[in-house]
Amino acid sequence: MQQTRFLSRRIGSFCIAAFLLIALVFPSSQVSAKRPPETRNQEKIEISQDMHGRDLSGYEFIKVDLRGVDLSESDLTGAVFNNSQLKNTDLHGANMKDVLAYSTDFDEADLRDANFTNALLMESNFSGAMIDGADFTDAILNRIELKKLCDRAQGTNTSTGIDTSYSLGC
Repeated sequence: MQQTRFLSRRIGSFCIAAFLLIALVFPSSQVSAKRPPETRNQEKIEISQDMHGRDLSGYEFIKVDLRGVDLSESDLTGAVFNNSQLKNTDLHGANMKDVLAYSTDFDEADLRDANFTNALLMESNFSGAMIDGADFTDAILNRIELKKLCDRAQGTNTSTGIDTSYSLGC
């Protein structure tokens, strides 16, 4: 009886070791990996007060002071605004899909009709920002900021057709 248990354990250990060896030597064809993020800011851009309608997709604005800059109707898809100042910035009608704006100040900014779909907006401040018609579908915001935005959410985004209050989940 003891020999049977001993033999049974040895066979079990052998099978596990053989399986691991086969898995290492012949890996599955369904293995996948993600590519690293693309290199950003291949070219430098000069920031002026009038950046209306520009293609700024994928640019990084880290700790940049953009207060009062006109970025209305600009394509900012996938842009990064970490720790940046956008107080009184005109982002009316801007495409800000997939934007990362961690700890960014949108105080008093004009965000009317902006598209923030899939944006990561943690720790950002929207005090006094005009958000009529802004689309925040699947955007990530702090709960407190989300509640403040819901209190004044109104309008429908002209490009996506989504109500601001609906996109915020109010």
